[in-house]
Amino acid sequence: MYQPIHPRSPLETMPTMYDLPSELVGESGLPDEFHCIQGDLLSETCKPSGYLPEEILLASDLNLYYDPRHTQWYKRPDWYMVLGVPRAEQQEELRLSYVIWQEGITPFLIVELLSPGTEDDDLGTRLREVNRPPTKWEVYEQILRVPYYVVYDRYENNLRVFKISGMRYEPVAIAENRFWLKEIDVGLGLWQGSYQGTDGLWLRWYDHTGWIPTPIERANAESQRANAESQRAEKLAAYLRSQGIDPDNLPIISTTL
Repeated sequence: MYQPIHPRSPLETMPTMYDLPSELVGESGLPDEFHCIQGDLLSETCKPSGYLPEEILLASDLNLYYDPRHTQWYKRPDWYMVLGVPRAEQQEELRLSYVIWQEGITPFLIVELLSPGTEDDDLGTRLREVNRPPTKWEVYEQILRVPYYVVYDRYENNLRVFKISGMRYEPVAIAENRFWLKEIDVGLGLWQGSYQGTDGLWLRWYDHTGWIPTPIERANAESQRANAESQRAEKLAAYLRSQGIDPDNLPIISTTL
């Protein structure tokens, strides 16, 4: 008897990250030192509310494959955040690229660090060329519909934020170079300070208490608190000795009535 052959699922037949290029292929805007440092700061201070660390992908210059009809087309955002995807637990599981038709989840926020050679593409002022892939703006706005798109121009100290509204990106009004994302209960803004030994104006995450500290800043703060406690204890011990009391043999005060 004839047995029909059912078609295989696209998840089984379409290319995966192991089949697609993960390197830059003739693309302008190669990452420079600023891009690398800025990406690190964004990743180290990003603590969206409502998600465990293992449910968040923070990516810098990781190919983003977005169109299952054109599997070789990709964009390479300077930095992006995807919520609700599993983070690699083993080195061999680390992503070579982010493939939309395999992952099934669109980035929540994309950051582009504006460079002179990519400005038109980053801001959507470059028209799509005939028989060429769509521009970044078209991909983020019309194909993926990424909820938030952030462009930071360090040359002009200019931060621009766009949010999907209907079918288009609309500019978000920001005050003091900060804006709040109520969906994840954190904000993104420009911070003046030193990071990795370099002073400048950096894009950084903050919460209701202020700028979210990096791991090194948290460790330094804990060390300072421990030193302050130790100094207070030493001063108290010195005072007790001046009063003829041995701080190492204090009398036990009974609380029994």
